[in-house]
Amino acid sequence: MIASVIKAIEVMQVFSSTNPVLSLAELTELLPYPKTTIFTLLQTLESKGLVEKCDNGQYALGNAIITLTQAVRINVQLRDRAAPLLRILSDHCHESVYLAVKNEQQCLYIYAIESSDRLLARTAVGEMGPMYCSSIGKAMLAFMPENERDRILSENEMTRYTDNTIVDRQILETELTAGRNNGYCIDNSEHEREVYCIGAPIFDEKRTPIAACSISGKSPEILSNKLQHFSSVLRYTAQEISRRMGFIPDRSTMIWPDASNPFHLTSD
Repeated sequence: MIASVIKAIEVMQVFSSTNPVLSLAELTELLPYPKTTIFTLLQTLESKGLVEKCDNGQYALGNAIITLTQAVRINVQLRDRAAPLLRILSDHCHESVYLAVKNEQQCLYIYAIESSDRLLARTAVGEMGPMYCSSIGKAMLAFMPENERDRILSENEMTRYTDNTIVDRQILETELTAGRNNGYCIDNSEHEREVYCIGAPIFDEKRTPIAACSISGKSPEILSNKLQHFSSVLRYTAQEISRRMGFIPDRSTMIWPDASNPFHLTSD
């Protein structure tokens, strides 16, 4: 554990409904750290909006706490609404299924169902992953506003994880364009060796890509003879999760060509 992070968290935890505003002297009495340490922590937290300095020189929790709280609430709501649909998808495909949201410039995995047939040494729930070389990250990148996508890709180095990792921006943009046209993106063993994935975006009521879900496994058939069926059931699942998050598909611009439930189909 990182001691300075623990101390910063302890500083924020001192504030409460009974003590919403505290002076540096009061914080020093309540915490087992030197005054200079607490002051430095307050300055750091203030720079990120987690603590704010009041007009009287005292301190209170900042507005960034509200943003974090809202993000947690949305993630929990998304996970709870998506879980039943993802279980159906996993049972149908007999592969691992993942749900992730965008966390700054990475994917944050918030739900996972590991295949009993092919248990993968995969990114654990709560862990972060790159966006540019995972199907789940590409699905979000492909459908987010161009300026946001450009910022994320410009500010992050495209590291090579496997021989298949795309590290050329132009090639990646071409693949993202294909993803927008298809309604899904693929990971051809680009993040982990011998792991193949399909990812589809999940939208909210504002038609914003807030998350993505994926089918993942060790069989290259996922991206060959099973691709048509798997992509169909994945897009349907992503669409239904989106509906539960308030998204209303527009038939004239709908990225999912199948209006009916495709789960009755038999995969190859």
